[in-house]
Amino acid sequence: MAEAKKTTDTEEKDDFRYIVRIVNTDIDGNKTTVVGLQSIKGVGKRVAEVVVQKAGVDRAVKIGTLDEATTDELAKLVSSYSDYAPNWAINRQQDYETGEDHHIVGNELDMVLKDDINRLKMIRCYRGQRHETGHKVRGQRTRSNGRRGLTLGVSKNRNQPSGKKGA
Repeated sequence: MAEAKKTTDTEEKDDFRYIVRIVNTDIDGNKTTVVGLQSIKGVGKRVAEVVVQKAGVDRAVKIGTLDEATTDELAKLVSSYSDYAPNWAINRQQDYETGEDHHIVGNELDMVLKDDINRLKMIRCYRGQRHETGHKVRGQRTRSNGRRGLTLGVSKNRNQPSGKKGA
């Protein structure tokens, strides 16, 4: 009976995947399903919770112990999140070009963000100009904050004479 238990333990270790690939992202197999899905760009805690619940997977199970079919189902649910999620929970509402609602994940999120910033720069709007010059974009204060790379404080020149003459 002890031998049977040892073989099942080794079989479980053989089935364990240390790296799981979902939506072009490598996920650490030692993480739980919810935390592992959060390592995908564009998937936060709420989206991961909804996807895991929709898939019927235990949220406390390590993602490396799941079989191929389950991880494929998770990948499919992450990709089609905008189909079953409410409108307010989607990260790309009323897309500029198509007018549709999408939830963008992975590397595509970086490309879409870069395209949006380039569009703002091309039409020369205020936000685009702020992006071009490297200033704060969302109305933050700039007088006392955000001074990257500049010397702060007052610098004194030692060679300057004092303001008093002949005294």
